[in-house]
Amino acid sequence: MGAKKNFVIDTNVILHDYNCLKNFQENDIYLPIVVLEELDKFKKGNEQINFNAREFVRELDLITDDNLFTKGAPLGEGLGRLFVVAGSVDSSRVRDSFPERIPDHQILSVVDWLTEKKPKMKSILVTKDVNLRMKARSIGLLCEDYINDKVINVDIFEKSNEVFEGVDPTLIDRIYSSKEGLDISEFDFKDVIHPNECFVLKSDRSSVLARYNPFTHSVCRVNKTKNYGIEPRNAEQSFAFEVLNDLNIKLVALTGKAGTGKTLLALAAALGKLTDYKQILLARPIVALSNKDLGFLPGDANEKVAPYMQPLFDNLNVIKHQFASNSSEVKRLEDMQKSDQLVIEALAFIRGRSLSETYCIIDEAQNLTPHEIKTIITRAGEGTKMVFTGDIQQIDQPYLDSQSNGLVYMIDRMRDQNLFAHINLVKGERSQLSELASNLM
Repeated sequence: MGAKKNFVIDTNVILHDYNCLKNFQENDIYLPIVVLEELDKFKKGNEQINFNAREFVRELDLITDDNLFTKGAPLGEGLGRLFVVAGSVDSSRVRDSFPERIPDHQILSVVDWLTEKKPKMKSILVTKDVNLRMKARSIGLLCEDYINDKVINVDIFEKSNEVFEGVDPTLIDRIYSSKEGLDISEFDFKDVIHPNECFVLKSDRSSVLARYNPFTHSVCRVNKTKNYGIEPRNAEQSFAFEVLNDLNIKLVALTGKAGTGKTLLALAAALGKLTDYKQILLARPIVALSNKDLGFLPGDANEKVAPYMQPLFDNLNVIKHQFASNSSEVKRLEDMQKSDQLVIEALAFIRGRSLSETYCIIDEAQNLTPHEIKTIITRAGEGTKMVFTGDIQQIDQPYLDSQSNGLVYMIDRMRDQNLFAHINLVKGERSQLSELASNLM
């Protein structure tokens, strides 16, 4: 155990994880009063960020005692104390470099004041704001990111499925002829394969698309199946349909850049499984442009979110266009929308619901925090399947990155579970131009 430290917490850490006070071990935590004032602005609203602000204030209320502003309030066994730094703290070092009186500079002043007041202890600013970390470093203050839920290894998002070369050709022949597949013990890669992982097996004369099925402990052939008019265009998309169609797999992550077909495949698979679920729910988080609140947009709640939902309707239209406009399939889709069997809406609207017998697809999941993803998954009732899709290189939330967003966190935590499958789509299938732009620009 190292020397005890003091941590000054920025508002964005609390909005990212309202339970953050429990994650600093025996170290003391200092909250500048300006952070509480900033939190106040976030308390109203239906987004996860607003929920986090309210929950933190409730947590704070439980901890609070008369010593909060003087000796600090104890946070619990094995944890340090919490101090609220009331009033304005002056720091000539901060004032000389950053004369503007804004909350960020007031937080820096608290870090500097604490550094001077307790010279024998390290005083560290914790913020998810890269610019604020730069400002702190520029005047010699210690700072760090909030890394409690950062995923260290994100290499898996660079590559497609595994390809195992030099496989005994008789094993591949047997996979083709066996409906149940072959026991995993027959393969020398048995110790490195994750549950529901899909891969290509190659011998000198044949190859097969395969998946490790943890429920039967077997390596089975993956067939190229069509779902509601959508046909897989490559091995990765066949793998996606394989895990999306398996009722035993309750949680799926589809990652990949724009144009790889993540959302389209998930929606087509859901429509192909209509008889197994009461409802298909397609939702995405709303990340307002320039981080402005939705309130500035014209119209009622539905009209405000309509532009953000349009890409989901575009995917539905792609599926509709696989059939004649007067076909029974198109009529069925339209009837499902009217009867709320097929619902497309903003993620904020599903808070508090229990989702049973639902095929639930959450698009743009890279814009969710780990806590938000956990909140959504814990809504899953009996007979529900959850599918999260996203591109970890296209993050619109200002305080998330490719290592700290909820989608990579979920994949990292769930990858050894039998109920979970992850497919990374690398090949773009939208158009030659789309693929070129994604790779070069």
